[in-house]
Amino acid sequence: MKKQFAVIGLGRFGGSICKSLVEEGMEVLAIDEDEEKVNEFASLATQAVIADTTDEKALRGLGIRNFDHVIVAIGDNIQASILTTLMLVEMKVKHITVKAQNDYHEKVLNRIGADEIIHPERDIGIRIAHSVVSKNVLDYLELSDEYSIVELGAGTTLHGETIVDLDLRAKYGCNILAVKRGDNIHVSPRPEEKIANGDILIVIGADDDINRLENQWIDEP
Repeated sequence: MKKQFAVIGLGRFGGSICKSLVEEGMEVLAIDEDEEKVNEFASLATQAVIADTTDEKALRGLGIRNFDHVIVAIGDNIQASILTTLMLVEMKVKHITVKAQNDYHEKVLNRIGADEIIHPERDIGIRIAHSVVSKNVLDYLELSDEYSIVELGAGTTLHGETIVDLDLRAKYGCNILAVKRGDNIHVSPRPEEKIANGDILIVIGADDDINRLENQWIDEP
């Protein structure tokens, strides 16, 4: 059976999630107070409705507790986001993901029981900062406050080296998850796999270890 999602808030972030879920073949209920936004998604989502989700009666009337996953993507109205999330928790919705506006908002959402909190502006900022500081970091994904996955461009100093030669686990506490070479990607590469100039190494590790690796081992392709 297809999973049923509800997306509350159809701004840039919520709208993007809604479109992506529909493209993945999911059933999506799109919700917003703004009639114009709802009309925009009426032909895209499984169903699109105008509703004030801080109104418990209106929320229950949507049958929201029957959805597998509810995503609260309300824009600048932190109070509406918190009230909506609180009611979803009280209704025992299976999984609740909420967009946080700032650290305080995130703390409150954690306290009231949101299952997952997304900080899109902060996460994008971190990615941009990493790409500006290090020319070798092509992409960056924060897994937690301490661990990340990065894409590192392999430069000339690594050309011809094998995975076992690099020994990143022993030297830096990092692991190579995959090697991207052109249009191909080698997941869990063999120890004898040779690195070529221009390869992209997908590496997982603690942030401090990754920083040491960037600074000492990877040069500009």
